[in-house]
Order: sequence, then structure tokens, then C-alpha cells
Amino acid sequence: MTSTGAPGAKAALEWLAAVAPDPDACRWEWERNPHGIALLPAGRRWDVLILPGGLGHPTLDVLTRLVDRPGPVLADFGDARVGFFVPPGTAARWLGTGVRGAGPGTWIVVPYPGRATGGTRWLVAPDGRGTLTDASLLELAMHEAAGALAREEPRGGSTR
Repeated sequence: MTSTGAPGAKAALEWLAAVAPDPDACRWEWERNPHGIALLPAGRRWDVLILPGGLGHPTLDVLTRLVDRPGPVLADFGDARVGFFVPPGTAARWLGTGVRGAGPGTWIVVPYPGRATGGTRWLVAPDGRGTLTDASLLELAMHEAAGALAREEPRGGSTR
């Protein structure tokens, strides 16, 4: 491999492509798609919990203080949403206002690991070993981040 981190990117690519109905077609799409993205089904090896960007980024900050390395985390273009890869089955059990779950029957836009894309991008790339974010730790990080955001809000806000 010629670049630092390339072996990890290859393992991540294989780990992600393994959930595709046709892994070879998935790899082919990543290589040839000018946007460097593929659609992958959630619910097989992972679910994704999608938070609004204003909560997702602070949650990731807290999470990285709690664990050495969280599972994969995506951000969409404009950082409007942040998606945390969690164990399968989490989306079906998750109850949380403003949090969307992607599990069986849903598809996620996934960028090629290790490459910059113009839209969806990795905030934490997959490690290729299957590391996922523990849902309990994610919930704890979300509560801490939401509390910090609430303390930052100006008093006497709007009446909307």
C-alpha cells in the first residue's frame, strides 16, 4: 500500500461491501461513481441512528471522550444530519424525539472509505473490524450534549 491508513481503508471497504446484495457490484459502483457513494442496506451488520447536526456533532465530541474509538459516523452535506452506526436491532428499539433510525428495509448513502466526497462524508470511518457504537453510550453522550446545549441557550428565548 502506498498511503498511510490504506490497509484499514481496504478492510473498511470489504466490511461495508459485505452487506450489499452484490458486494462486487457495490465495489464497482464505488470505483466508478463520480460521487464516490453507494447505497447499502441497514439492519444486517449495523443500524444507523440519525441525529440533527446541531445535536450530532456535540454528541460525537462527548462520545470520543467516553471511548477510544466509536463506531463509524457519517455526516451529510451541510452537516444537517449525523449518523451513528450501532448494533443491528437498535433502530427498532430506539425511542427518542428527533432521532431517526435506519434498520431493516432502509438504505443508507455510504461514501467510499478513505476518500473525500462532495457530499456525505465519514466523521469516523469504519475500522474494518466491525466496531460499532454502543447504543447505551450513545444515549449517555446525547443526554450530556443536549444538557450542554440547553445551558448555552439564551434565557428568555422566543415564544414560537
